[in-house]
Amino acid sequence: MNAGSGAVAGRVLVVDDEKPLARMVATYLERAGYEVATVHTGPDAVEAARTLGPDVVLLDLGLPGMDGVEVCRRIRGFSECYVLMLTARGDEEDKLTGLAAGADDYITKPFSVRELVARVAAVLRRPRTTVTPVEPARTFGDLTVDLAAHEARVGGDPVALTRTEFELLAALAERPREALTRRRLIDAVWGPAWVGDERIVDVHIGHLRRKLGEDQSAFVDTVRGVGYRMVAR
Repeated sequence: MNAGSGAVAGRVLVVDDEKPLARMVATYLERAGYEVATVHTGPDAVEAARTLGPDVVLLDLGLPGMDGVEVCRRIRGFSECYVLMLTARGDEEDKLTGLAAGADDYITKPFSVRELVARVAAVLRRPRTTVTPVEPARTFGDLTVDLAAHEARVGGDPVALTRTEFELLAALAERPREALTRRRLIDAVWGPAWVGDERIVDVHIGHLRRKLGEDQSAFVDTVRGVGYRMVAR
C-alpha cells in the first residue's frame, strides 16, 4: 500500500476495473492520509483483502473474474473490515444484493470523489457502543451480547457477525424492550450524518437474525410502523 506522510488515517483497498477511476480515487485518499492499494479483478480483490488487511474496501459490483457480490461474500469469510459497495444510480436490486452479501454501506455512481473520501472517513469514525470494560454481558434467553468483548454467543457458541451487524445488535441490547426507529439505529451505527435509504437497517437486521438462528424472531422483534426492539423470551 502507498502511504502519505504523517499519521496514517487508515488502510483502504480500492477495487474497480475502471483503472483511471481507481487511480483517481486512490490519489484523493492518499492526499487525505490513507494507505491505499488498488486492484482491478475479483480474484485479486479477495487476495489483496486477505494479505493487506484493509480497514475499508471500496468494492465495485461489476468486476472481471468474480463479481463484487461474490468478492464480498468471500471477504466476509475472513475479515470484519468495512465494505462499501459502488453501485449504479437507482439500481435498488444491486444495493440490496450487495448489503445481503455482507456490505456495510453503498455509494452510487456517478459520485463525487470528495464525497467518497468523506464517506470513508465517516465509516472509520462511526460511533461505537459506549461501554466500560467492567460492564457485564447482557443476556436475552439463549443469546449473550458481550459489549466489552464485542462478541455475541447463542447457547454458549460464538456467532460470526460483521461490525455493522454487531453494532446494530449492541444498539438494541443497550435499550432492551425499547422500540428503536430505523433512524435512531442509523444514528447509533452509521452516524447522524448518514444519508440514504433507511431500508439498509432492514437488510442488516435480516442478516443478523439469520446468523442468530432465530425461531420466529426470538431475540429481535419488529415493531410495525416503528422499527425494532430487543426482547428476552
